[in-house]
Amino acid sequence: MLKFKKNGNQFSTPYTCMRAVREGGIETKLSMLLMGFGNFVHKQKIKGLLYLAVEVAYIVFMAMSGVGCLKMLGSLGSAPQKEVWDEANQVYLYTQGDQSVLILLYGVATVLLTLVMVWAWRGALRSAFQAECLDKEGRHVNTFAEDMKSLLHENLHRLLMTPPMIFIFALTILPLIFMICMAFTNYSRIGNHLMLFDWVGLENFKTLFDANSILGSTFWSVLGWTIVWAFFATFSNYIFGMILAIVINRKDTRAKGFWRFCFVLSCAVPMFVSLLIMRTMLHPNGAVNVLLRNLGWIAQDASLPFFTDPTWARVTVIVVNIWVGVPYTLLQLTGVLQNIPGELYEAAKVDGANAIQTFFKITLPYMLYVTTPYLIVTFTGNVNNFNVIYLLSGGDPVTDLAATAGKTDLLVTWLYKLTIDKQYYNIGAVIGILTFIILAVGALLTYRNSKSYKEGEF
Repeated sequence: MLKFKKNGNQFSTPYTCMRAVREGGIETKLSMLLMGFGNFVHKQKIKGLLYLAVEVAYIVFMAMSGVGCLKMLGSLGSAPQKEVWDEANQVYLYTQGDQSVLILLYGVATVLLTLVMVWAWRGALRSAFQAECLDKEGRHVNTFAEDMKSLLHENLHRLLMTPPMIFIFALTILPLIFMICMAFTNYSRIGNHLMLFDWVGLENFKTLFDANSILGSTFWSVLGWTIVWAFFATFSNYIFGMILAIVINRKDTRAKGFWRFCFVLSCAVPMFVSLLIMRTMLHPNGAVNVLLRNLGWIAQDASLPFFTDPTWARVTVIVVNIWVGVPYTLLQLTGVLQNIPGELYEAAKVDGANAIQTFFKITLPYMLYVTTPYLIVTFTGNVNNFNVIYLLSGGDPVTDLAATAGKTDLLVTWLYKLTIDKQYYNIGAVIGILTFIILAVGALLTYRNSKSYKEGEF
């Protein structure tokens, strides 16, 4: 019989691994060592053979390479590449040494494959116990053909979800764990540890958190600017987009479609094209400085330091981001404004509320109620807004030649420079982990505050 869970409208199967161990017969218990044995005994021969084939394949893999991968995972290799002089050919030959990157990758893949095998083992044990229980109760035990047919009916979710889960494990979980492991190694150009590196524990985190070191001081500077940038880039777009949407949506505004078209027209141009054009225009000899010189507003040998002064550069990227992002916010908020019930404004007008009171009591709460998820996504996207910073300012200006980041670099652009340009892969992995933590905490706090706001005030 199926048991109903108390905490939700879901049914749980009684054929669990714990019950199989406690109550299963000898054939079920033997399935713990010989996968599929219980199925084979209870007339599910093809299913039992498939489980057995999976176990044999795993054992063969572990015997041939898996055990070796796990053993080398602890040391990440010890044999360096050697240079040997070939007297006959008068050239240097290089012996094949250990490659720590491949050792780490294969080791992580083996661990994940072992976890998948544990999941398959649990499934085989539950299947054997189910076949035993049904057979003892005199009930029908599905054949292999019937199991295949069930994949198109009651077990359709298993059929549809299996391919995505395989790709998630191979293309998301494996690279993510590989990157996390890399943060605890000295895989870097520093000390020439690009081919052979070791585990260093939390040394990379200590280095990054040490404000007295070059990397540490750079990290805290970039982190502070990233938070400031994400805040202004998110809420400046939201505020200006809100103002435009409200002004255009007014009853007295004529040609609403035309004004929306004018502001949204920039969305038709790819963002990277717009950013590169703006970068060219704002250069010292770009169109803006040349125009100012021709108008006599600045000296002929002068130029506005859009990307050479730290303060100017930061203000410039924020202003350009407003120009790029406001049209999208305008579209979002226009739809929200048009769906606010008109009866609310009529009731407020009858009660004698002015425009400011109507805005703060009706319009703003309704907009925040609807667009909070959009704000969370926008804030997260701005923390990782690689395109605007890298294509517009390139992270410049760099005021300290010893630093690896410029004054407008975000964590994501700094990570790119550390890994691609500097080859500090271990520090880049640490920054990736910290960026994820910052985004997760920020999204969680924003969600909790918005949830309490929705439940208590609106």
